[in-house]
Amino acid sequence: MISHRDRNAQRISALDERAEALHLKRDMGIADARAMHPSIDVVEADPEADRRLLEGLADWCDRYTPLVALDGADGLFLDVTGCTHLFGGERAMLDDILSRFFHQGFDVRAGLAATPGAAWAAARFCGDRIVVSGEEEALLAPLPLAALRIEPSTRTSLESVGLRTAGAVMAAPRAPLARRFGALLLLRLDQALGRLDEAVSPRLPVAPLSVERHLAEPVTLTEDIERLVGMLAATLKTDLERRGEGARTLALLLFRVDGAVSRIALGTSRPMREPMLIQKLFHERLAALEQDIDAGYGFDLVRLSVLASATFDMQQADLAGEVTDDGADIALFADRIRARLGDGAVLRPVAVESHLPERAVATIPFTDAPCRTTPPKKPDRLQAPKTIFPPERPIRLFRSPEPIDVPATEMPEGPPLNFRWRRALYRVKRAEGPERIAAEWWREAPSDEAASTRDYFRIEDADGRRYWLYRQGLYGGASQVPPRWFLHGVFA
Repeated sequence: MISHRDRNAQRISALDERAEALHLKRDMGIADARAMHPSIDVVEADPEADRRLLEGLADWCDRYTPLVALDGADGLFLDVTGCTHLFGGERAMLDDILSRFFHQGFDVRAGLAATPGAAWAAARFCGDRIVVSGEEEALLAPLPLAALRIEPSTRTSLESVGLRTAGAVMAAPRAPLARRFGALLLLRLDQALGRLDEAVSPRLPVAPLSVERHLAEPVTLTEDIERLVGMLAATLKTDLERRGEGARTLALLLFRVDGAVSRIALGTSRPMREPMLIQKLFHERLAALEQDIDAGYGFDLVRLSVLASATFDMQQADLAGEVTDDGADIALFADRIRARLGDGAVLRPVAVESHLPERAVATIPFTDAPCRTTPPKKPDRLQAPKTIFPPERPIRLFRSPEPIDVPATEMPEGPPLNFRWRRALYRVKRAEGPERIAAEWWREAPSDEAASTRDYFRIEDADGRRYWLYRQGLYGGASQVPPRWFLHGVFA
């Protein structure tokens, strides 16, 4: 038996067939059950483990349909509309599901109907039954009120007035039922009978394109999986070409014969549909996850899905039939590195609208960087060119400025004569500046504006090394705190 705590009391939450044969029931107190049968075994419930198990079973059910939803703590909804013919019909599909669950060690009850409500009732109260469209009322009529998926309090109120079956509720006038028991009762009834639509929300997004292959003999080797990826990618290429798109996010699903499912996803920096390139990316990903993927007795179903796609820009070929794309090799290299080491392995700097050095550049994942889709606009020949000399910036900018000690300066607003950084003394030979950068008043409101003002200097020491340092604060400002010096980057 499985127990759970309810209002400072341990009660039965689930029990097996042997416990049911002892006339034990759910919600019975554990103390009463032990008084009746002292030798019974009681295990504390673990809702988190049960949830993980149910989600694992939902992953496995993706082999039948991508529209799989969780139903409470012990059920699954499968929308198999348009999928049954792939398994030989409704009865063959239902038998296959029950047989596979049985061999995995689960006691499963299933029902198949045109509406989720009727299927739920058939599974919970009839065991294994297929309800033909139009027979929902005949199915529900003899069943108890719990088959309508209504609240326990509503069931108790209905039973108190003599309505003990779903058929009795269907035969009663609707208006009095709605006034006394609420509109949810009639909503559940109409959904089960097909008068109102009931949507099944899948737990995972449905891929717009998917191809799969059922294997007569399970595969266990990584080389065989990669070969299957290439074959599935070739099939996907035809569909992508017809849509004029390329894949940006791909997912490989490996269904193991014992019910476990491995999901392997990767992204591309640009739309891709070439099978050989897709196979290379999954080769890197599988190599990185080789220790984490347990083939067990093998995978009998392999599916390749396109989770996200984008417009595929065709490239003009030269007379030899070759396409020249300078960024293709870099994009493929970055994608392969990311597939093996993760999305954070390759980053791209992008400019940010800020004149503060530490805010002017941000690093983002390679796939999120904007790509130029049109060539840059050529300058007008009649217009005089504008010569703009941007301020010189160091080759290496520190993530955060490092404080330095400046013993003396030529003048209060001038560069230092020498400075100490990381316990080493550097003598200044040449200096350029200052370049004043004030605080961004539209982003922050410092207590003392002068304290946030920076005067940057380009410094060269006696050994020819160049640094970028600044003084924060002004002499003679309103703040009593003296200015401080920081090293922000190095030129060479």
